[in-house]
Amino acid sequence: MSFPIADWPDLPAALIAEVRDFVRIDHQADDAAIDAFLRSAASLCEDFTGQMLIVRSVTDILPARHEWQKLKRLPVQSIASIEQVAADGLATVLAVADYAIDIDSDSIGWIRLHRSDGGSRIRVTYNAGLATDWDELPAGLRQGIVRMAGYLYANRDGVDAGGPPSAVTALWRPYRRMRIG
Repeated sequence: MSFPIADWPDLPAALIAEVRDFVRIDHQADDAAIDAFLRSAASLCEDFTGQMLIVRSVTDILPARHEWQKLKRLPVQSIASIEQVAADGLATVLAVADYAIDIDSDSIGWIRLHRSDGGSRIRVTYNAGLATDWDELPAGLRQGIVRMAGYLYANRDGVDAGGPPSAVTALWRPYRRMRIG
């Protein structure tokens, strides 16, 4: 359930330098490849942990229902807008009195309609992610991403040294959030 790699925020030069140091190269000729491997590693980290790493705007399309519904991404930081989407695709912003929202202690976002104006869907725009930028990312996640990017770089020619390092999952596991249903 990851975002396209192109949607990632820009990677800081320091993160690329960390991978260069990790794989022990002293030139910048492969920085574009390292950038791509970092994006892939970050995407794998999001998939493994079930959480978005860097805060980004997300839009979910949900059925227009009167019961509580979960938003798809974690951790939710804020819910920005809710729109009713008509069958013809025309969207109308709902009044605050028309819905209830909640972000629970597990940072799961919830939405419930009080009333609907005939649309069958709603569009919810919200912000989700663990950190506002790469420097604020927890050290275990960041180090796991660097190690995974280093592994991808070292094995870019199709030579597989036996699979990704187990240290990567050990670093990411404490942040893993499982969702059932």
